[in-house]
Amino acid sequence: MSNYFKHKMRGKSPGEIAGMIIFGIIFITGLAILFGFVIMWLWNWLMPMIFGLTTLTYWQAVGVFILAKILLGGCGGFGGKDKSSSKKSSCTKESKGEFSKWKHYDDFWKEEGNKAYEDYVNRLTSNNDTND
Repeated sequence: MSNYFKHKMRGKSPGEIAGMIIFGIIFITGLAILFGFVIMWLWNWLMPMIFGLTTLTYWQAVGVFILAKILLGGCGGFGGKDKSSSKKSSCTKESKGEFSKWKHYDDFWKEEGNKAYEDYVNRLTSNNDTND
């Protein structure tokens, strides 16, 4: 990864690099502020009317987001986790790859799904008939 950054920064002046870093910091900060306002707006629009809850301030909305991320965070993000770490998490590359198998579902269902389903129902009904 360091070679990638060396390649991308080759030929750039220190002023350009500093400008890119400052722009990145301002952009990320702006997104975080905007995201807090979006959460606050959605909460204050939906929750009091649906559940009778109180409205939130901006900082409470940010706190709710952080709490939800901690409790329900799941996989992904920009975490600096070492891939060679010996810790096993529930978010391994294999678990993310499992979803890719679903792209074959439609083809399976067209080819074998209806027949497999009918066979399953027939097995269930024949088992129920023998148990009665």
